[in-house]
Amino acid sequence: MLLELLVENYAVIERLRVTFHRGFNVLTGETGSGKSIVVDALGLLLGARATGDMLRTGMDRARISGIFEAPPPAAALLEAAGIDVEEGEIVIEREIQSGGKSRAFVANRPGTVALLRELAPHLADIHGQHDQQQLFSAEAQLDILDAFAGIRSLREETGILFQRWRTTAKALDELERNEKESLRLLDLWTFQRNEIESARLKPAEDVELEKERRVLQNVSKLLESASTAYAALYDAADSAHVQVSLARRRLEDLGRIDESLTGLLEALSPAQVAVDEVAGELRGYLGRLEADPQRLEAVETRLATIDKLKRKYGASVEEIQVFAVDVSQKIQSTESSVERKAVIEKEREELAQQYQTLSEKLSAQREQAAAQLGKRVQSELKSLAMERTVFEVRMGRGDWSATGVDRALFLVSPNAGEEPRSLDKVASGGELSRIALALKTCVSGQGRADTLRTLVFDEVDAGIGGAAAEMVGRRLKQLAGANQVLCVTHLAQIAGFADHHYMVEKKEAKGRTVATLEELQGEARTREIGRMLSGQRLTPEALKHAEQLIRLSAAEKK
Repeated sequence: MLLELLVENYAVIERLRVTFHRGFNVLTGETGSGKSIVVDALGLLLGARATGDMLRTGMDRARISGIFEAPPPAAALLEAAGIDVEEGEIVIEREIQSGGKSRAFVANRPGTVALLRELAPHLADIHGQHDQQQLFSAEAQLDILDAFAGIRSLREETGILFQRWRTTAKALDELERNEKESLRLLDLWTFQRNEIESARLKPAEDVELEKERRVLQNVSKLLESASTAYAALYDAADSAHVQVSLARRRLEDLGRIDESLTGLLEALSPAQVAVDEVAGELRGYLGRLEADPQRLEAVETRLATIDKLKRKYGASVEEIQVFAVDVSQKIQSTESSVERKAVIEKEREELAQQYQTLSEKLSAQREQAAAQLGKRVQSELKSLAMERTVFEVRMGRGDWSATGVDRALFLVSPNAGEEPRSLDKVASGGELSRIALALKTCVSGQGRADTLRTLVFDEVDAGIGGAAAEMVGRRLKQLAGANQVLCVTHLAQIAGFADHHYMVEKKEAKGRTVATLEELQGEARTREIGRMLSGQRLTPEALKHAEQLIRLSAAEKK
């Protein structure tokens, strides 16, 4: 139940704070006074889309907040989201910025619009003229039937199964398309894999072979240079080894005479060791180095094989090996596609059987609910001055979908003897308003008796008047016995039944238009109902009629 609503800088509302009550609450006022703006503001608290043009001119942000009595389902939902409900009440706030962005707060903690939409069904239900036009939609009619039947969880489970079944169907289609292409390429992939595997490549093999080829191609030059270097270091009469040895002997002689020169001998010793080590390495290298035309030919042949593979499959041995792994995986995937296809087909069949079982269960409950809803709505219409109206919910079958296989069609015959037809073919504006109210009453009646919800009707009286309006007012009054009802109306016959009456009015303050809201009591309420009856000029007759309407409401209450 909505306890309090605060609206700031929203449309023509500068600041409005209103307390609502249990029972039947009506909002009245001149056309364009801002009555529906109050309902729209409430809609934002329930997750409606926010836009920047909602702001009052010149303001950079608007704020709407509401205090709701928290029913157990809403409290449980918030608890699951980690939000505590204090003293059985929920404070919801929505802030809209000039750019159209908005922020939501639940119990003074940041929340999401998605959370507001989850809470909405447990807090309030807004029904406006747009909703009446939606009644022509087959989807909306099925939704109403399911809400009446109370089969939301079964419908959701059916929808999940349908999505899984459709996913497997898409997977099969994709697999079959890929399978055709893969089979066409299988021979090529097999040839590529065999060609690479037969080469028995080793990592970095091409780099090592390139080094070996350079050596084999330059054996003569290497022999000449290595021999010359060896002779200069060790083998020649004037080699470095001979010269360093001579220098060492002369330094030894000097050291025996002048001890200060012994350090020079120590400094020269590493040079002697280095010369001898390099000479030894060159001697071993010369012993291994020899021309080998056959090995050179083998290296050339191997590099030619690797170069051929590089031109086809990659710039290096590593890239060729990666290509081979990829081709092997494609071959394996193609060869195993038959097995995977069988697994998916089996899964699809199982999901189809589960879907059929659930959809049949769903259909059975809908069939039963359709008959009950038809009778209930027809009974409600009698109390709304449509005594001879026949209302029927006709069930049909269609293709598989997330909502099952059923199609619901609302048929109505407002006149005796006429064949029931679809709503858009026979229902006038006034009749549609009353049918919508009857449906809303029946669906709302499926809730728990101990859960008080807020039902909002925005100009549900469109297209009706006289006795029909009085019957609508009486029905809203009865509906308010188990729910909090908020109704925007232009009809005095409906306003007269209200337990609490609010008047929305536009005024000018400091050169700006401002919408205000006032709860009316006593004479003020009588004058407002009189205005609704007579128009701009309030007549004594209208006042008397207003008093009669109020007394009629009081008598109904007793």
